[in-house]
Amino acid sequence: MSETPVDPNRPHLPAGESDASTPAHHGWKAPWRRHQDTDEGSGHNSAPVDPPDPPSAGQADKPAVYTADGAIHLHRHVDVVAQHIDEVILETRKRDVLEGDIQDRGVLLQQPFVRSEHWDEVWGQALHHGAAGLRQPVLIVVAPRSFGSTTFALRLLAEQTDGRTAMVKLDADWSSPSRGRLPLEKDHAYQLDLKHPVNDALSADFLNALSKHADNLRGARSSLVLTVAQDLWTDHHLGERSGIHVLRLRHAPDAQSLIEAHLDTNGYSQLVDVLRSSAAAKASVRGLSAVGAARAARTAVEALQEHIHLDQQLPQPAAADGTERLTLVQRVEAALTDWRVELDSRFGESTTRHSSDNPSLTLEDRCLLLALAVWQSAPMPQVTHSASKLQESIASSPVGMAALSPAHSAFSSRGLRRRIMDVGADVDTQDTVLFDRPAYGRAVLEYVWDNYDVMRDPLIAWLVSTAADASPEDRAVRVLTELTVRHGTVDYLERLGKITRGVRPDVLGTVMDNAVRDEHVGRLAWSMLYRWAARSEYATVVIAVCWRILKEPDVTASAAKMAMVRLRRVAQSNDNPDTRRSVLTVFEQLASQPEVKHRLVAEVRSWQQDKGSARSGGLAFMALTDLADGGMPWLMSPSSSDIDAVRAVHDLLKDTDTTAEIIPRLTAWIRTCADDPELYPQLRDQLLPALRGHNMFQAGASLMQELQGVSTTEGASVADDFYHHLVDVRLRAVFPPPGDAA
Repeated sequence: MSETPVDPNRPHLPAGESDASTPAHHGWKAPWRRHQDTDEGSGHNSAPVDPPDPPSAGQADKPAVYTADGAIHLHRHVDVVAQHIDEVILETRKRDVLEGDIQDRGVLLQQPFVRSEHWDEVWGQALHHGAAGLRQPVLIVVAPRSFGSTTFALRLLAEQTDGRTAMVKLDADWSSPSRGRLPLEKDHAYQLDLKHPVNDALSADFLNALSKHADNLRGARSSLVLTVAQDLWTDHHLGERSGIHVLRLRHAPDAQSLIEAHLDTNGYSQLVDVLRSSAAAKASVRGLSAVGAARAARTAVEALQEHIHLDQQLPQPAAADGTERLTLVQRVEAALTDWRVELDSRFGESTTRHSSDNPSLTLEDRCLLLALAVWQSAPMPQVTHSASKLQESIASSPVGMAALSPAHSAFSSRGLRRRIMDVGADVDTQDTVLFDRPAYGRAVLEYVWDNYDVMRDPLIAWLVSTAADASPEDRAVRVLTELTVRHGTVDYLERLGKITRGVRPDVLGTVMDNAVRDEHVGRLAWSMLYRWAARSEYATVVIAVCWRILKEPDVTASAAKMAMVRLRRVAQSNDNPDTRRSVLTVFEQLASQPEVKHRLVAEVRSWQQDKGSARSGGLAFMALTDLADGGMPWLMSPSSSDIDAVRAVHDLLKDTDTTAEIIPRLTAWIRTCADDPELYPQLRDQLLPALRGHNMFQAGASLMQELQGVSTTEGASVADDFYHHLVDVRLRAVFPPPGDAA
């Protein structure tokens, strides 16, 4: 076998320098060239390159571009060629810039939006001397978290940019802000949130570079609005940088007005009347942030849906015990209140025994209340079992009871029915606990989380252990998701992962899948997945989340890119063969989807340009081997011109770690085309260069062994056909055909 690796793109050698009949080292024939007759004993003389014909009159205004002897020659209108080259460079640069989702201007203009007097003032500052159009190509909106700065920025762009301008909400999937990662296209309006506490930390250098970027945006008739969390906006000595204007949102819009706007927009105007008629409800929402107001609107809708559901289930006006059922107004009031006064009394003192004149709950009753908060109305055994598991996870006993057995301790306490009634629930005749207080239950969980830091780890562990399955509808999974969305800091996500990864990775995957889709904690969740992708203990979770994202038919370009980046990191950072196969399985299952296929092609191309991971590039290539085009493997068809398939096959066959994985795929290709007299020779001739070169003897022998029993339409053995094209005639006595090796 030749010691010189084959280069399929290498020009043909002049006659006399290479002859196919000359023996190659170790039995393989000399490297086969593209468009060369490979029949035994035939030589090939490369034809000289003819000079270009003079241009015709109709071509006089077009640049002439032709190649000869490996050089590129240009004639006339070099400025046109330069513009083309500039576009090629821009296209190359796009491969590493941030991506995002195209925003529908009409949809944005229909979304609920409330501008207070302060917002009107800041709005005017963003415009060019108070008139239409943005004041500068780059606007930076600094605001406290949850104040609605993203909504402000998108609405500003929707109203103040030209209707022909494409609006894009970018995802900052980076480790630090970089001007080189910012996209730049003509007639585009970009919006970008910078709110990650670590990855979005700003520097004076970035702001200086951003000022230069503003000049390019202005020249492209484009703009960029950055929304920056106030805690990230430290003293950058900004002053007045050219092309940049800084806006400061110091107040959120009025909460009640924003809630009413959300309800009206989504068709719940009847709830607006309820909210306005209730002094208690109005007091509960006063002072909420923009995010809190949006959450309150959803809570009010849930109260309405619950009210309608109960009316359909129990049409009678009174409950079973004769008490009047809650009205819609009462339900909305209960849903919007924070219950802090009542919960302060429930968790006010440390008690070991229940007393009728003391509202504070014992430890066991607090566990029971938390179980009811999660499961709401459920069979009594399920509730008591869940409460017991929580008490066990806390690993604490009432004072003076440590020496008693669990049975003695339980039997000496109050009866379960009495305890259930004391914490605000009821029990029907079928021993089903009725706890029709979802808003109160949510308040209980949040109260315990906020006031008992030591309870956070046991609470997470308990919720994970009580999850019946990993579906998003499971009560425990829903509560974990709500906690994650509400408290999705880096510390929380690390805590969640550490507790959950070894016990229920499926539950962790579901929660993180929900988290990456949330507009407020999505960035942090994606960032955490990137960190986890380099750690083998989290590989299963990262792969599962990315698979869920990529399998969606309407996956956005930004989400697909972030998922692929993390799968690439898993493949590159883990040596476990099972993990590698899991990534390959995801690629194979999704390769037929256009967006994923595009990403896989980019992965292979990056690998072949020595800019990406060989592991993930090889896996992406193998996943694409399942695609076909007109009976031919898609990778070997003209449609895959972006990929050098011959080189990829050669590299995978040469690597002992991937030889066993690629050979079955090549065998499947050949089997599919073997009975087609046109496709088989075409495929064979394309594969032959990949089977020649250094360290290829064993790979070629293994492939021919796999091809035993496969015949062409004429009845000839495919294994023998490859053998005669690969092994020199004078060395066949030393290297017999695979079937004759014995």
